[in-house]
Amino acid sequence: MKIEFETYVIFVSFITSFFAVFLSNGIIIGVPAIASDFAMNNVIQNWVPTIFFLVVAVFTVPAGQISGKYGVKKSLLAGILVFLTGSIGACLAFSTESFLIFRIIQGAGVAFLNVSAMAMVVSAVKPQNRGKALGFTVTGVYLATSLSPVICGFLVHNLGWRSMFYFVIPFLVLCIVLMIFKIPQEWKTYEHDKIDKIGSVLYGIGILLFIYGFTTLITTNGKILTVLGIALLVIFGIYELKQKSPVFNMNLFKNKKFTSSNIAALCSYLAIMVVTTILNYHFQYVRGWNAQLSGMILIITPIIMAIMAPNAGKLSDKIHPQKLAALGIGIAAVALIILTFLNGDTPLYIVILAMILQGIGMGLFSSPNMNAIMSSVPPKDAPTASASQATMRTIGQTMSLGLLTLVFAWIMGNLELSPQYASMIVQSSQIICGICAFACILAIFASLIGIKSSDKFNTRPN
Repeated sequence: MKIEFETYVIFVSFITSFFAVFLSNGIIIGVPAIASDFAMNNVIQNWVPTIFFLVVAVFTVPAGQISGKYGVKKSLLAGILVFLTGSIGACLAFSTESFLIFRIIQGAGVAFLNVSAMAMVVSAVKPQNRGKALGFTVTGVYLATSLSPVICGFLVHNLGWRSMFYFVIPFLVLCIVLMIFKIPQEWKTYEHDKIDKIGSVLYGIGILLFIYGFTTLITTNGKILTVLGIALLVIFGIYELKQKSPVFNMNLFKNKKFTSSNIAALCSYLAIMVVTTILNYHFQYVRGWNAQLSGMILIITPIIMAIMAPNAGKLSDKIHPQKLAALGIGIAAVALIILTFLNGDTPLYIVILAMILQGIGMGLFSSPNMNAIMSSVPPKDAPTASASQATMRTIGQTMSLGLLTLVFAWIMGNLELSPQYASMIVQSSQIICGICAFACILAIFASLIGIKSSDKFNTRPN
C-alpha cells in the first residue's frame, strides 16, 4: 500500500515532537544520577533542565524567520541534526561543563525542530485536514509527557542515565532518512527577506533576562532582571514594527484571532505545567505514597489528553476552533478550582476526577487553539505563527515552574520538602492552583474575544 506524502510529514512531526518533550521531561528522572556522576552541587543540578528551556526560548523566534528564508524542511533537518549531535554528545559527556554544553546544543536543535515541524505540517497538509494533522502532533507531546517518566525511569534504573540519550538516537536517524527520501518538497516563505540580526539579539537578550529573572523573582536581582527583560522586549516590539523584514512580524497581532489564541496558549501553559508537580508533591509528601505509585496515578491526565487531542483537532476542522478551545479550557478551570481545595482529607476519587477533567479539558483545548493560531495567518507566515505558539508554550511553562518556586519559597522559606511540613505544602499548592485557575479563566475570555472577532481564518489551499 502506497503511503501518502502528507502521512510522512505528519509522522515526522509526531516523532520529533515526541522526542523533544521526551528528553525535556524525562531528564528530571535522571538528574539525581547525573548530579551524582559529575558531583554537581544543588545549584548546578537545577541548571540541567533550566538551561535547556532558556535556550529553547532564546532561539525559537529567530528560528521562525530562518526556516521561512532557507526552507522549512532544511530547518527541520538542521534542527534534528543539531538535536542528534547534542544527544550523542550528552552520551559521551565527561564533565559537568561538557554535559551542560551539550544540553545547550540540544536546546538550540529543539527550538528549530519545534518551529519547523509545525510549519511543515501547515504547509504540506490540506487546510481541511489541518486540525487533524496538528492534533496528531499535539498527541506526540502528550504521549511523551505521560510515557517519559516511565521509560526514563526504567532506562536510568537498569542501564544508567546515558541510556536516555542513546534511546532517542535511532528515532532521530529515522526522521532524517524519511525527510531525505520521502519528503522531497521544500517550503520557503521569506526567501527574499534579510535576516533581522538586531531584532534577534534584542529578543534573545530580552527573553533570557525576563525568564531567568522571573524564576528568581523573590530576589532583588530577579526583580531587576525581570524589569530589564520586559523593557527590552518592549523595545524589540517597537523596533520590529519599523523593519521591512522583521524577525517577528508584529503586525500579525492586529489579527484578534491570532492574538487571542496566543494569549490563551500562554495562560493555559502557565496554568497546567505545574499541576503534575503539585499532585506529585501531594501524593508523596501529603499522602506518603512512593514514587512508583505516584507515577502510575499521574499517567491518567496525559493519557486522556493524548486520546482527546487528535479527535479535538479533527473536530476543529468542522467547528470553530476557538469555541472548542474555550470549552476545553473552561473544563480545565473546573479541575483547577477543585484542586484549589486539595488537602490531606480530600477523597482520592475527587483528585482523580479533577485529573480526568484536566485531561479532557486540555485535550479539547490544545489542538483547536493551535489550529486557530496557525489558520489565522497567511500561508507565508506559517513559520512565524509556529514560532509564536512555541514561544508561548516555552514562556508559559517556564513561568509556571517559576510560580511554583516563588510560592513555595514564600510559604516555606528554605525548609526542605518532607512529610513533616505537609500543611505548608498543602497551603502552597492551594495558592498555586488558585492562581492557575484564574489563568484558565483569562484563557476562556481570550478565546471568546477571538470568536467574536470579524477577522477570518485562512482556509485557502497552500
